[in-house]
Amino acid sequence: MRKDIILSGVGGQGILTIATIIGEAATVAGLNLKQAEVHGMSQRGGDVQSNLRLSDETIHSDLISLGEADLIISMEPMEALRYLPYLEKEGWVVTSANPFKNIPNYPDEEELMKTLNSLPRVAKLEIEDIAKENNMPKCANVILLGMAAKFIGILSPEQLRESIGRVFASKGEKIVEMNKRAFDIGLEAAKNR
Repeated sequence: MRKDIILSGVGGQGILTIATIIGEAATVAGLNLKQAEVHGMSQRGGDVQSNLRLSDETIHSDLISLGEADLIISMEPMEALRYLPYLEKEGWVVTSANPFKNIPNYPDEEELMKTLNSLPRVAKLEIEDIAKENNMPKCANVILLGMAAKFIGILSPEQLRESIGRVFASKGEKIVEMNKRAFDIGLEAAKNR
């Protein structure tokens, strides 16, 4: 089994943390893993993208070819659309519906949502709003990971949840539990998708 995932967003949104959690879970599960990261501006606000390839067989390249991604996980709706050419026909887009307007010519929000809604396989949610409502504003990325968990397939939601515990262990039990709760919120939100 193989799973090719593109992670995208804007600097500071936690895309690389999502990649770390998935990668750590894959390593513990004994899967082969290749990752390639592309950082935009090194400061908060530049686009950030990561190719994450997981397989129970040998992986020869760390880059995902056009039309080959099984899943796009995006912290920002415009960034999700940027990588659509990489998505395979049956692939899914899991994205935040909260725009991060970091450029002066950001697309019209209504048109952006219309384009997202026209996709055959999309799950979107206002994760930033949910994170704030639950007093966990820095956990929106883990809510998104929870949403994406059922679409990852090669790893179970429980394997990802356990990985959260290991990745955040050095930050203390309170941070671990908050991130596990964020993951569960996203997992629950995706049940109806």
